[in-house]
Amino acid sequence: MLRRSFLSGMAAASLITNTKNGLAGTPASQDPLRMKIQTIPYWRGFNLQWERHRDADTQPAFQEFDFATMQEWGFNFARLPLSYWIWGNPKDWTYINEAPLKEIDRAIDLGKQHGIHINLNFHRIPGYCINGRELEPADLFTGRKEERDRALTAAVFHWRTFAKRYKGVPSEHLSFDLINEPPNMRSYEGAIQERYVEVARALIAAIREEDPTRLIFADGINVGQNPVIEFADWNIVQSTRGYQPMSLSHYGASWVSRNDYDPMKPPTWPLTDSKGTLWDRTRLKAEYIDRYKPLMDRGVQIHVGEWGAYNQTPHDVVLAWMRDSLSVWKEVGWGNSLWNFRGDFGVLDSGRKDVPYEDFRGHKLDRKMLELLRGDYPAVANHS
Repeated sequence: MLRRSFLSGMAAASLITNTKNGLAGTPASQDPLRMKIQTIPYWRGFNLQWERHRDADTQPAFQEFDFATMQEWGFNFARLPLSYWIWGNPKDWTYINEAPLKEIDRAIDLGKQHGIHINLNFHRIPGYCINGRELEPADLFTGRKEERDRALTAAVFHWRTFAKRYKGVPSEHLSFDLINEPPNMRSYEGAIQERYVEVARALIAAIREEDPTRLIFADGINVGQNPVIEFADWNIVQSTRGYQPMSLSHYGASWVSRNDYDPMKPPTWPLTDSKGTLWDRTRLKAEYIDRYKPLMDRGVQIHVGEWGAYNQTPHDVVLAWMRDSLSVWKEVGWGNSLWNFRGDFGVLDSGRKDVPYEDFRGHKLDRKMLELLRGDYPAVANHS
């Protein structure tokens, strides 16, 4: 049955991707790319990662502690970056394992119980992942046409599976985030954006065919950073990133190539990079708000799906940079979700060497960062 659904999806994906303005033959009032969605609340929270345990049968993938603590602290949003490998198989894109999906069911239920909106993101989707992209059997963006089509059919199939499964869950509790951080378009002479629009169109149409009112997020192009103006009329939320400048946010991160950012030693805030460019609050406003203004002027809602700084950046620098970032986003009503809750970027157990941690129920709490995130920090007059 799943294989039949997968094969039937190939024709649907072909129809959708070859139609530039929506579904072929569909009246505008019924076009899934034109369906209205509600205005999103001011959602603030964290990314919660799937936890891998040797004894997966007795250890849940998500901890209720995280949801309950987020609620206690006043947060209301959790983005769950997921890999389809958890429930699927890269060697057989028609395979769906029911057991791991029950862990996602549980996370959604915990979100309802604790007043946390759940945003399901395909961090790894058939044919693409920002990390280990070469491990996919076919590339969704840059493979040969046959490979791209096969990957898109699989991606449609997996998102359709989720749309069917969660159709009864209201969008106030659950949203979908299509693809984590599409690739850097500059590496492919701009062709990536056209392909990304094609892919997103197919995924959105498939989801809304199953669940017309589902709230959908789509990451910006260029690793989530740049707006996609083609999405302006599709009634989706555009998700951006808050990692600028990377020489501050990813200072000391072993997984980031030094060719990808300016390796300052050590970073400061404000920061002057090796090209003599000053990074301060004014620059952040230009990088984030000014860049997305054409979309906001058309009523598109923006959310910062990921942001934060790695634990090697000096703590006082991180806090000063975070304060400016938050104040810029607050001015225009952008919510945000920190990467992550517990871990190297987070407020709990971050492993920083320059933080006087507070014991919090067996965890090490970065109280200063927490209070900064919880607070309301508007722009400060005469600030940098």
